Amino acid sequence: MDDNLLNQMLGRFVGDLGATITAGGVVLGHRLGLYRALAEASGTSDDLARRTQCDPRYVAEWARAQAAGGYVTYDPATEVFSLTEEQAFVLANADGAVYAPGAFVLALGSLQAVDRITKAFRTGEGVGWHEHDDDVFVGCEQFFRPGYLANLVPAWLPALDGVEDKLRAGAKVADIGCGLGASTILLAEAFPQARLLGADYHAESIELACKRAADAGVADRIDFEIATAQNYPGTGYDLVATFDCLHDMGDPVGAARHIRQSLADDGTWLIVEPIAGDSVADNLNPVGRVYYGFSTFLCVPNALSQAGGHSLGAQAGEAAIGKVVAEAGFTRFRRAAETPFNLVFEARP
Repeated sequence: MDDNLLNQMLGRFVGDLGATITAGGVVLGHRLGLYRALAEASGTSDDLARRTQCDPRYVAEWARAQAAGGYVTYDPATEVFSLTEEQAFVLANADGAVYAPGAFVLALGSLQAVDRITKAFRTGEGVGWHEHDDDVFVGCEQFFRPGYLANLVPAWLPALDGVEDKLRAGAKVADIGCGLGASTILLAEAFPQARLLGADYHAESIELACKRAADAGVADRIDFEIATAQNYPGTGYDLVATFDCLHDMGDPVGAARHIRQSLADDGTWLIVEPIAGDSVADNLNPVGRVYYGFSTFLCVPNALSQAGGHSLGAQAGEAAIGKVVAEAGFTRFRRAAETPFNLVFEARP
């Protein structure tokens, strides 16, 4: 045995173990407002406890753990904890381009299913999205919404041929697999003349989407429906969008065919998927690791719970998505944009 390689493996293990338990601390910081309080003003752990109305001893241990992990900054001379500008951007700004606490809410929610997933490994059965812990649904929105907020209207829509003009003029839009409606609501806010459908098969998500749309003041412009990608209602859509969900479907080709049939003759399908290369080797990197991990607990099990025989997974890549699009009869497919976390495709009939 090579001692250097062994020590490297042990170092990786210690880092991962610390990261795993730190996930709980990040969720605590999110739920208790600890990060937001530190972003507003630095202070000792007692100061932080007083401002957040939390127990001082708990807060002290939390802050020390956060500082040990590099999520919080600590000055040993003054015993003051603080957030750098970069730490605050990632941990305290829910509307920023990256909001790490949402990802950890999603991760811990996913891990609640470890017993069920263990059984599924042996039986080959699926585990549906609706069977997961509620934190999966909320965490998914909190994880993806910042990226949509930063990119959908400013970058992704302008990259599509003629779509912005249609939206300004009052386009008919369907957001399929809309979850809690984050993307649907962003579209409604940006394009008040558009009329939108948000569809998802998960009833509880649609219920929350309706509430969020009402809170945002756009409920009169969105119809939310409990429906799948294969049977959502309506035709003549100028834009159909699927945000980070096509790869979760057991029958993505069937979904793509229904999308094509529901589009207007000159309509556009906006496909947003996790960033991935076409080979396993392309995805052996930190982002690929995250997506493969989530895919093991969420994406593949959900696809296997549905009819259709597909399980693309979260690292499907452009070639696999393009094959689905072509099988459904679309004649034009291209990569329109990308971010460190997403690939954005345009498909036309």
